[in-house]
Amino acid sequence: MEAVKSDLIIIGAGPGGYETALKAAAQGLSVTLFNGDRLGGTCLNEGCIPTKALCRNAEVVETLKKADEFGLANLSYQLDYNKVLERKNQVVQTLRDGIAFMLKQAKVNVVEARASFVGNDTVEADGVTYTADHIIIATGSVNKRLPIPGADLECVKDSTDMLELDYVPESLTIIGGGVIGMEFASIFSSLGSQVTVIEFMKQILPPFDADIAKRLKSVLAKKGVKIITSAAAQKIDQDEFYKPVVTYETKGKTESITSTDLLMAVGRAPRTEGLNLEAAGVAYSPKGIEVNEHLQTSNPHVYAIGDVNGKMMLAHVASFQGEKALAHILKHSSKIRLDIIPSAVFTLPECGMVGKTEDECKAAGIDVMVGQSLFRANGKALAMNEPEGLVKLIFERESGKLIGAHIMGVEAADLAQQCCDLMNRDTTLAEMRDIVFSHPSVSEMLMAATNNVK
Repeated sequence: MEAVKSDLIIIGAGPGGYETALKAAAQGLSVTLFNGDRLGGTCLNEGCIPTKALCRNAEVVETLKKADEFGLANLSYQLDYNKVLERKNQVVQTLRDGIAFMLKQAKVNVVEARASFVGNDTVEADGVTYTADHIIIATGSVNKRLPIPGADLECVKDSTDMLELDYVPESLTIIGGGVIGMEFASIFSSLGSQVTVIEFMKQILPPFDADIAKRLKSVLAKKGVKIITSAAAQKIDQDEFYKPVVTYETKGKTESITSTDLLMAVGRAPRTEGLNLEAAGVAYSPKGIEVNEHLQTSNPHVYAIGDVNGKMMLAHVASFQGEKALAHILKHSSKIRLDIIPSAVFTLPECGMVGKTEDECKAAGIDVMVGQSLFRANGKALAMNEPEGLVKLIFERESGKLIGAHIMGVEAADLAQQCCDLMNRDTTLAEMRDIVFSHPSVSEMLMAATNNVK
């Protein structure tokens, strides 16, 4: 049987895959998109969106806990977790339906199957072969597990399992204090769980600036979250009631903790299994598919974007890597700066960052100027009853350019994005001081930090 021919094949229908498919179709390319699971990929179905829906529920509960501060006396409420899940699932379904509609309107050929390579420019799925001039791999990533005894026990949950729980755990131990671990810690602590986090590194949120990580740890500790850093999980058992027991080593001592539920959140690994990359001459390792600055693999007709290349596992990175790869395929120029990537963690309070941390600057020998401001001095933050937080801006001394922004507090993700915008324009300290900020606004925190630069 003759192969189905397209201008472009995209394997994977997460943000990188489906958004690139839509943009390619808009440019007049015929596109075949392989959806191996559910439209929207991990981000929409098992990651960014459902966790943010739960974060919003947690935020509402936190506000209700402080109702008396807003003049609402004797307020009582009951948490119906089934309705929490219904809302989360409805949000996901609405967005998934929207993606399906857009792909249909764009006349993208969506194949509901997993594809694997059978040649340099050919893939196969369900016994049918497909060929294209260019192929983009956007298969995302999978949850990792520590190679310790008991890691494969049924009681050990991953982030996907946590999103399907139909109850709020009485107690929850989380192995891993990265973005995923800390978001779930914040969510379930707010909803009533007794949460303990075991983190191998000396700070939670390892990619974030140390000052932000320390402050978040302090705030969450006040809310009852127990965070143990510099701790290595050694094994997982179950007690006589089938409750998970985590044994860990910290500061030369062996400790253990028992809880009703256990989440292992130790990162994600590129999803390359089943692709048969060897057939296409695509080089890869456990760290991901190897790509150049254009996102080309060792096979110049094949590109790899998003989590599967292991460069930076964020949904928006996948989307813009896809746009950059498409520009190269179409021989268009691209000014997308993948060296400036904002990121956020939606704990309560949330954290946002972009650019270099102070420790990274020290390690690279970059002479910097640093300015900080506190949310408790911001009128809008106080009016919102959100006094916790810190803004930390980092400027290169020689050029004066803003090269790092690290924020914990209300609207931190949006403030980090504002800094990302400025960094993309190579904005300097002097230029930032000339920008008019509206009053009262949380964005004035950036103005205050620039005025405090030393």
